[in-house]
Amino acid sequence: AYERLCRYFCRKTDSVVVCVGYRLAPEHPFPAQFEDCLTATIHFLRTAQDHGVDPSRIVICGDSSGGTLTAAVAQALVNRRDLPKLRAQILIYPFLQCVDLNLPSYQQNERVPILLKERTLVLGLKYVNQDLHLEEIIKGCHVSEDRRLKYQKWVSPDYISHEFKTRGYKPNPAYPPSKQICEIAEPMFDPVFSPLLAEDSVIAQLPETFILTCELDVLRDDGLLYKKRLEDHGIKVTWCHLQEGFHGTV
Repeated sequence: AYERLCRYFCRKTDSVVVCVGYRLAPEHPFPAQFEDCLTATIHFLRTAQDHGVDPSRIVICGDSSGGTLTAAVAQALVNRRDLPKLRAQILIYPFLQCVDLNLPSYQQNERVPILLKERTLVLGLKYVNQDLHLEEIIKGCHVSEDRRLKYQKWVSPDYISHEFKTRGYKPNPAYPPSKQICEIAEPMFDPVFSPLLAEDSVIAQLPETFILTCELDVLRDDGLLYKKRLEDHGIKVTWCHLQEGFHGTV
């Protein structure tokens, strides 16, 4: 699916492009995909010159779940002193958090192909190999009170500007958390799965970033919230928003 796209990027940017064929879920459960991408990135950072590449100019890139993996790999490398620093990261409509699945973009685009809201949740739960009721996740019953207090400074519709709420958005009522569901959902709050939930000390060290969001995409607001977090820490962000774009548009 990506061979042609990668060749296009390679040709148009005059770059060396390396595509990681990571193992897939559910046969290979989380976090095998992240481990494969991290291993490949570290190997290339160490051997870049063997491929005629300047180690100081390496950019990592991914779209959709690949954007999640890109963000997670960039975070995993911030404290590595034995490797060249990444030049930049490119996140194309990434999935970045599972705290609030009723952000404006989730409400506005829940029935927009190809990534319907329900499909997003089903795939996400298969990825972390969890058997949870979608209705409870949508209500937010999987988020404990402690986590709600911690994450509200990073994940909130309050940080989405008004222009993105004009297509219809209604604040959702707060439902009490379920202790049992919170315990089962624990892996979903790992920053490897939800990079938007990484600590400030990690976010502050990330490389220059390009983020692409699409108006007709449930994941639009994940990108907007990550953009805000990065900029709050002084990270340079180039943002491209496709007003008529949808998930998978690349």
